[in-house]
Amino acid sequence: MQKTNFGAFGALIIIFFFWGFVASSNDILIPVFKSALGLKQEKAQLISIAFYIAYTVGSLLYFTISALLRKDLIKIIGYRNGLALGLIISALGTLLFIPAADNASFNLLLAGLFTVGIGFALQQIAANPLAINMGDPSTGNLRLSLAGGINNVGTTIGPVLVSYAIFGSAGSGDTALELSAVKVPYLVLGAAFVAAAVFFKFSKVPDQITSDSHENTARISVVSVIGTPQVLLAMIAIFVYVGVEVATASNLPEFMKQKLGTSESEVAPFVSLFWASLMIGRWSSAAGAFGVSDELKQKLSLLLPFIAFAIFMLVNFIAGHNVQVFYPYLFIILILMLADAFTGGNPVHQLLVYSSLGAISLVVGICANGMVSVFAFIAVGLFCSTLWPCIFTLGIAGLKEKTNIASSLMIMMIMGGGFISQWQASLGNLSVLGIQGSYWLGVVCFIYLVFFAVSVQKILKKDGVSSTETSNLTH
Repeated sequence: MQKTNFGAFGALIIIFFFWGFVASSNDILIPVFKSALGLKQEKAQLISIAFYIAYTVGSLLYFTISALLRKDLIKIIGYRNGLALGLIISALGTLLFIPAADNASFNLLLAGLFTVGIGFALQQIAANPLAINMGDPSTGNLRLSLAGGINNVGTTIGPVLVSYAIFGSAGSGDTALELSAVKVPYLVLGAAFVAAAVFFKFSKVPDQITSDSHENTARISVVSVIGTPQVLLAMIAIFVYVGVEVATASNLPEFMKQKLGTSESEVAPFVSLFWASLMIGRWSSAAGAFGVSDELKQKLSLLLPFIAFAIFMLVNFIAGHNVQVFYPYLFIILILMLADAFTGGNPVHQLLVYSSLGAISLVVGICANGMVSVFAFIAVGLFCSTLWPCIFTLGIAGLKEKTNIASSLMIMMIMGGGFISQWQASLGNLSVLGIQGSYWLGVVCFIYLVFFAVSVQKILKKDGVSSTETSNLTH
């Protein structure tokens, strides 16, 4: 059994932190630009569209270039260079925040986020296979959960830091000052991107995956891969999973403003808790990635969720927020821990149980009022926490030489985060539904994920493939 290279893996997960920081910070930008520029919620959600559609455009560019070169682009330039190049592209995107804030230009903001997302697409294509191949491939989904947990450290502190940078220096409510303050955190982030690019260029992170034997990946027809039932179902699953996750969080500030009268400057800790919930769930499931004994793994599974929750509480306490209001959320965390123990890390079981709990959480949020609704919507983050590695694992199980194309196709479907959040915002404008009733769209997404789990299990069983087969997972 191949041991995990924790030195190189530890360096790699810096990238995962960046993805989370930016993605969750978008939920703060939405109400800020909506208020400053007098935008409707539907138009403000274009922030999510611009960021997540960039993943699709980036993946399509990757396919095109690889096809023209007749070889996987990452294999030509190397994984380290791929990570560095993606970081530089993202850094260039942050520079557009300067003219966007100076000229109160929503279009320039969208262009900046789109460019950041293009860079993230290349980083995703390089980083995910590296994370899985830095150890025993059969535990690759656990390493993705661990990396996802670090991603959610970024999602937890991102809203708090960005909110502090904007409202802490612009508490007067002056529109020009608020937009000017937007520049600071993103310019700092851009500098961090450049520093990380230099770091990865000269790091010990593997430049090639030695176990990769799929040299003809770029010559395999994309159409033939999409025609594989499990891949097509998995692509839709990634679309709706990322969609319900992002839509729930990005519409939360508007829900709290309309139903609870919460101001833009007060919503940050609740957005932070949503993304911290993904960290809590992923840390709980990632205990098996450390290669420890079953006894210690069980203890870590019990301890890590509370450590993750403590990180959230500490960050928000330091930021000056009242954290006592979040104590009841511990009860929902206990439900997650019971669900994790029940599923035993099996990807099919986790998809079934977690998707069902996510749907129940949304129904409670739709039917309840006050903080019960808020916590119910936030709990969706807990039950979305491990769905990415589960869908990814099932989507590529047993594909062999088709794995590279299938993996990239699934990454392309991250665009669901933009589209579904936009659709939910449009539903929220309908008087018959309103912002609270718009969350029924998320319930539909979870119902599909249950359908996917049942269907793909039958497909893999028919083909004689284990649902946890992840050998040679590459892009």
